[in-house]
Amino acid sequence: MEWRDAVRKAAGAAGSADIHAVAHGQWTDAWQLHDGTRRRFVKTAHARYGPLLDAEAQGLAALRATGAVRVPEVIAAGDGWLLLEWLDLRPLDGRAAGRLGAALAALHLASAGERHGWAHDNFIGGTPQRNGWRARWVDFWRDCRLVPQLELAVRNGHDALQRDGTRLLSGLDGLLGGHQPKPALLHGDLWSGNAGALPDGTPVIFDPAVYIGDREADVAMTALFGGFGHEFDAAYRTTWVIDEGFEIRRDLYNLYHLLNHLNLFGRAYLGRCRDILRRLTSR
Repeated sequence: MEWRDAVRKAAGAAGSADIHAVAHGQWTDAWQLHDGTRRRFVKTAHARYGPLLDAEAQGLAALRATGAVRVPEVIAAGDGWLLLEWLDLRPLDGRAAGRLGAALAALHLASAGERHGWAHDNFIGGTPQRNGWRARWVDFWRDCRLVPQLELAVRNGHDALQRDGTRLLSGLDGLLGGHQPKPALLHGDLWSGNAGALPDGTPVIFDPAVYIGDREADVAMTALFGGFGHEFDAAYRTTWVIDEGFEIRRDLYNLYHLLNHLNLFGRAYLGRCRDILRRLTSR
């Protein structure tokens, strides 16, 4: 069955229901299904990226189950496609950003067990994201986050990172070993492009890369590519006090995302990666 037919069937729409493109991406494309009375959001995966949509569906379901934050509802999933509710989203204003800060704090308060990781590997952008379980947070961040990205960077020809990357990994216990965060469910890829607001101001997050870990990893990324503003920060910190040493951990956590951008998009991110590595290894 062609994917459009499968999506129409899953949506309970007539075979003549319109499906048209709304965006094209590097790994997935976005479509709108309209049957004359209601709309649905459809994502389709390019070639080998079908598992990315499976992981997205699992992540959205996990976030939704907490009841802490609004995410698109998964209606159905199939071979290389994902059917979601249609949401009329707009950029966050200050008030909506404040509500997002409070919602993220509530998400991080939700019980998430005693270990760090996730039951399945998933994706960060178009890059496979290693998971598994670790009792110690420092072990998870080293083995499942920094090591895969640094190894990939070297394979991609960024040998300039190898020396300081090796030094960082060998000294990670000194930087992070004393930090024992309570495991929290994380969005995992929370930047301004993965959030919006409904017409009534309700914040919505989407495109997750979920795992269980240090809540500060989510907080760090919210400031990496533009941020959500002071209303967001103030609302989040009303619930959570940021622990001493966050500036160092923020660098450690955002290095992962900058390395991923380097590996996905090229040398434009090399300088920022080198700067962070130098700061961390000079301590």
